[in-house]
Amino acid sequence: MPDFEPRILAFACNWCSYAGADLAGISRMQYPPNLRIIRVMCSGRVDPVFILDALSKGVDGVLVLGCHPGDCHYISGNLMTERKMRWTKELIEKTGVDPRRLRLEWISASEGERFANTAKEFTDLIKKLGSIQKEEKEKIFSELKAAEKVADESRVRILMGKERELVEEGNVYGDKSTQEDFDRLMKDILDDEHVREKILQIAKEKPLSVKEISKRMNMPSQEIGKHVMWLRHKGKIALHGIKKRSPLYKTVEVPY
Repeated sequence: MPDFEPRILAFACNWCSYAGADLAGISRMQYPPNLRIIRVMCSGRVDPVFILDALSKGVDGVLVLGCHPGDCHYISGNLMTERKMRWTKELIEKTGVDPRRLRLEWISASEGERFANTAKEFTDLIKKLGSIQKEEKEKIFSELKAAEKVADESRVRILMGKERELVEEGNVYGDKSTQEDFDRLMKDILDDEHVREKILQIAKEKPLSVKEISKRMNMPSQEIGKHVMWLRHKGKIALHGIKKRSPLYKTVEVPY
């Protein structure tokens, strides 16, 4: 796609990165016009849901720009960002989208040239990857929407926000989790929530049996059955009739 011009969203910290972008402009440094910058008070304010929502709406790449470690005006906001972006990339990869479409960089107020170079490098990379819509548009966007809902699940949000505290400081009882144990727990939760969201998407179309859902997702019926029971317990899916002695389940529509 030689004429492809990507749409890139950049979240920039007010105190450092946004000032660096401003310096690049004042200094007349050349960088691609593909970026649309959103100023945030701290990179820690950038929620994974923002990123997944942007990608699901056709943005081709997302840059998250913050203060260098040790320079955060909110002490550890950027360290929290680093951890959240790692898990956001994990979720992006589950959708089949290249995780390189998300990039985190530290840029200070005095690094206008670094901002311009980062913008150029990232734009060139996204041009090589092509439009996010180049494949099956509906399938990709459906996957991203599912990932967005996973990122918004309460236990996922709590663990993302508490990772540094649990690993480095410990809980209220002083018990610390090793990074390896935390990573294993987080990956298991992301896997479970991702499967459940896909089940909800599939069962939203029409009532289906566990066997039918299993076939569409290419997963063992026993595994799907476990998740269906959990979703039913939470009131997210409901029994919707019987077909050839097999219970049929349908996603419960939540009114807004």
